Amino acid sequence: MSRPFLVKDIAVQAGLSIATVDRVLNERPGVREHTIRRVRQAIGELEKQRDQIGLSGRKFVLDIVMEAPSRFSEAVRQGLEQAMPSLQPVIFRARYHFAETRSVGDTVAIIDALLRRGSNGVLLKAPDVTEVRGATARLVAAGIPIVTLVTDIPESGRQAYVGMDNRAAGETAAYLLGEWLGPGPAHILVTISSNRFRGEEEREIGFRQALRERYPALGIVEVSEGHGLDRNTGMLALAALRANPDIAGVYSIGGGNRAIIEAFASLGRTCQVFIGHDLDADNLALLRDGRISAVLHHDLGHDMRNACMHVMRAHGLLPKSPVSGMANIQVITPFNVPQAVQL
Repeated sequence: MSRPFLVKDIAVQAGLSIATVDRVLNERPGVREHTIRRVRQAIGELEKQRDQIGLSGRKFVLDIVMEAPSRFSEAVRQGLEQAMPSLQPVIFRARYHFAETRSVGDTVAIIDALLRRGSNGVLLKAPDVTEVRGATARLVAAGIPIVTLVTDIPESGRQAYVGMDNRAAGETAAYLLGEWLGPGPAHILVTISSNRFRGEEEREIGFRQALRERYPALGIVEVSEGHGLDRNTGMLALAALRANPDIAGVYSIGGGNRAIIEAFASLGRTCQVFIGHDLDADNLALLRDGRISAVLHHDLGHDMRNACMHVMRAHGLLPKSPVSGMANIQVITPFNVPQAVQL
């Protein structure tokens, strides 16, 4: 295996010992396959962060633990790598622990492994459940700051939450759908990736309350546990559409938007208004084609910079700030896509 970086740098990135990495690089026998894959992944991550390695300053290793569809995880990765060079004198290097679906036990195992290996900070998108709260509290007790992303875990001792105001996002979606659909009667399909995530629950609560107060003739058909994955979400949407012929719009909280639209098409049905979240590659293409109406967006590059600054504050490198981590909610249509994003 090639050696584009120092063994100690690869070892830190992989969360392995120098001796183990040396065995992998020299292709010695007796190394487990998943260890070899982890070393290769670490080298790939270092290649993407090559510009960071040669910089001078205090070096922090940041771990990003996320359960999310790959399209969103990749957008987070890009946002973080866009933000990192501007954070001097601290030089951040990121280790990624991404999965589209993950059991609570596996999430806890990753967090506990970081407790053993060490980390300068953890950015976390995970379910707000007892086991995860306990694992995060153990990290915090060991002096490792945690910043929650997109979905909060408030009773965990985390340093801060970074992301949009999810309840306000749901209320905004209700306003857009209510104004565009008109007085009704009709139903709106609300899709949630999983009820385990507090952020999605808050969006649904805000949506339901605003719809009830302002547009009482519009009802809700909710489906969940598609995990934002196209196949699963598409099957749930198709079943809901067959059972509810008056569904006229969609509020997609958890993603899988292409599959939802294909479910409408397969039944020869029209979706009059479709509101989604996040300017990932799928949603950009759907906006371009006029297949979704609007996307509720927040600047992930800004969020990642904000998250890193919270980690720096936790280490005493920046003064404490009362500023909220809540991001501004942007309503994006095909006509106001940010210049940094190409349709």
